[in-house]
Amino acid sequence: MNKAVLRAALAVLASVMIGGQGALAASWETDSLRGPEQQIMVNVTSQAGSGDMGSMNGAEKNATFRIPSRLAVLPDSTVLISDSRNHMIRMLAQGRVGTYAGILYEMDGKGFPVGGLLDGPGDMALFQEPHGMAVDAGGNVYVADAGNHAIRKIDASGRVSTVAGNGLIGLKDGRGKDASFYRPTDVVAAPDGTLYVADTLNHVIRRITPSGEVKTLNAPSTRAVEVSPGQASPAGDYADGDLKQAKFNEPGGLVMDDKGNLYVSDSGNQRIRYIDLQAGTVTTVAGGGTASATKDLYAPGDYADGEAGHARFNFPLGLARTREGGLIIADSQNHAVRYLWNGRVTTLAGVPGSTTGELDGIEGHARMHRPTGVAVQADGSILVADAYNNKLRQIRLYSLPADLPKDNNVKVVVDDQWISFEVHPDLTNGRTMVPVRTLAEALGYEVTFDAGTRTVRLSKDGTIIEMGMDRNGLKRTAKGREWSSETDAAPYIKQDRMFVPIRFVAEAIGLDVQWDNASRTAILRHKTIDTAR
Repeated sequence: MNKAVLRAALAVLASVMIGGQGALAASWETDSLRGPEQQIMVNVTSQAGSGDMGSMNGAEKNATFRIPSRLAVLPDSTVLISDSRNHMIRMLAQGRVGTYAGILYEMDGKGFPVGGLLDGPGDMALFQEPHGMAVDAGGNVYVADAGNHAIRKIDASGRVSTVAGNGLIGLKDGRGKDASFYRPTDVVAAPDGTLYVADTLNHVIRRITPSGEVKTLNAPSTRAVEVSPGQASPAGDYADGDLKQAKFNEPGGLVMDDKGNLYVSDSGNQRIRYIDLQAGTVTTVAGGGTASATKDLYAPGDYADGEAGHARFNFPLGLARTREGGLIIADSQNHAVRYLWNGRVTTLAGVPGSTTGELDGIEGHARMHRPTGVAVQADGSILVADAYNNKLRQIRLYSLPADLPKDNNVKVVVDDQWISFEVHPDLTNGRTMVPVRTLAEALGYEVTFDAGTRTVRLSKDGTIIEMGMDRNGLKRTAKGREWSSETDAAPYIKQDRMFVPIRFVAEAIGLDVQWDNASRTAILRHKTIDTAR
């Protein structure tokens, strides 16, 4: 891989997203990392939602959602959530979840909320499976009201109106309610008031002028797929080139760049596309795969990081931009959040290809279930609509503690805590060696030494780790089972302290271990995050 490119990407992402709060692990020299080279170090935590289905407002961790779909951030940092199956727009502000617009007015025979199409004051208006949202310079919020096949507006006073669409399925240009859509799932607002819509099941991108005129920008698909013997279904298609001739397959996400052009999650084509509105062209910037002309509704989903043209997605949906111009992607059916910058795709969070889950933790260990929306907050952190977990998750770049000494000594950090040693750790033959007692106490382990066998032992909750002084090798015993591994460093005594190789000990405990060459710091992190720890 091009290490210089990745080093630059990590440094820029770190400086923009964290805002200079402490030393940044993500700005490390890539060749100093011992983990996967393409991973950026992050912590993933649950921000809002108990995980249960419901519509309860209140403290953020107690509130409930019903398939939260997309996110938007207001100028005052209030987060808007399209709570799709509650048919409402919810909000998160100052640690509490409330209702921004929409009401629950009826439940169906199975006990699920029923949506509708009704304009009026926010506390009387009705939505039907709202998805993507956009905020304009005047504080107006636009909603892709997918189930109503319409684009709605919530003005600064909270009043809801219909900008375009009439509630009926169709593909018709025209003014306001004379136009028709088919499950639009995202909308963006340009500085001049123009709206752009991902008209998903029409497989097209629409434009709405400030006066309400709707125009289709690309060529509708004419492809049909035989979904069962003798039964055909309309399907999207794929074509780059001139915008008027370009084709999409269920475009599901939009975001505008600083030039006023559009990135598109072309979900059914498993690609990220780019519409240059000034040049009138469409190009593919990441992803690939081809659907059969007559047999497949979608290109096959897959997973791969790396160079953008070789990267693979599985139904990418919501998009957001970081301040340096990177693209955050909710890769829904890979259950991951991806990052596109400088021609490369990196996984920020999630365990692609694994079973779904609901687990807070570090990169490569946190688990999600169908993330569909992403938003970048003012402090640079990323919020994720983890739809099938009914939660909002937060992704933060890992940063070294602010009190980490700025000297040339070898240092050790456990999660976000710097560990102070009476005798400094050593860097011997490329291995970080640390006084065992201080390390063990920081990790909650008890240390004993068997003088007869010259063996140092760490124990906690039935887990025992043993290493022989001046001998290579390590043994771990837990739940009655033994596990041994070879090591290339052995414990020794120096200044009346027992020194052990930190990497082997930490990995035996089950910690993630990284080395920051710039600050000469060994970083130990628990792979899952327990907020009570």
